[in-house]
Amino acid sequence: MQNLTTTGQNLVDDLARRYNLSVDAVVHMLVAVNNGGGSMAQFNCPELGGGGQWMRGGMTMVGDMFNNGLKNTVDNLCNELANILANNQVFPVIPAGTPGSSHWWPVDLGSPLSSGAQNNIRYAVFPQRLAVELNGEVTVYDTLDHNIGGVSQQQGGNTSLSFSSQYGAVEVSSLPIIHGAGLPKPENTNFAQPSVNNPQVDNNGVQRQSQSSSSSNQSVNHQEQNVAPAATATVENTSTARADNASTDDVIVLLEKLGQLHSAGVLTDDEFNDKKQSLLSRI
Repeated sequence: MQNLTTTGQNLVDDLARRYNLSVDAVVHMLVAVNNGGGSMAQFNCPELGGGGQWMRGGMTMVGDMFNNGLKNTVDNLCNELANILANNQVFPVIPAGTPGSSHWWPVDLGSPLSSGAQNNIRYAVFPQRLAVELNGEVTVYDTLDHNIGGVSQQQGGNTSLSFSSQYGAVEVSSLPIIHGAGLPKPENTNFAQPSVNNPQVDNNGVQRQSQSSSSSNQSVNHQEQNVAPAATATVENTSTARADNASTDDVIVLLEKLGQLHSAGVLTDDEFNDKKQSLLSRI
């Protein structure tokens, strides 16, 4: 379990008692809020409905989306945790630039323009640099002339990140690496599998004479007619699914930016709620 200071442990014990949760559940949420810089969190806690997201200012998403009581519990807990993190030393001090530190990026990069975490990946944006941490390993990328507006993780992926810039959505893996191992590239399985046995070749390696008949040709033609519509439907369904995933990723990025603007005082509560509802309707 995450190491805590004496103050941090006392505060966690108090929250666990008041919210009727286990200490492990409260610590899980504490780490999630801390990784989100105190303004957002992505979590997967069975005691709080499984996977969900929280953003300071009003956006709370839980696995049981119609359970308003659960949403209120998560929202209240995360707000309390954010306030605790802002006013107390709950984690032991770890030197900057070392694994486990809240300032995990190399010290020479200075202060980030923005930072965040999604699942098991943390990222921090700097002028012309992007730092990414995966399982304690940090990679620094050259962002070239991109003006990064937000970083997002592909749905269903654990090690794939993309960011939005003036050129649209860009994969982090396409950037030059300054130092570090880089994120693992997803395995490409979009290849046709070779046939183990070639029915046209005998055991001596001699090609057999193909025998054709009108009945076999009719059978092949009939199979082709049946396969073509199914293949077309599969391609159309796959394209639609990919478009839906891309749209959802874009909306999540925009929601994160919207919450940051609201926290900074750029947007009023009414403006924030109107924009938020408009974005959520696109999911």
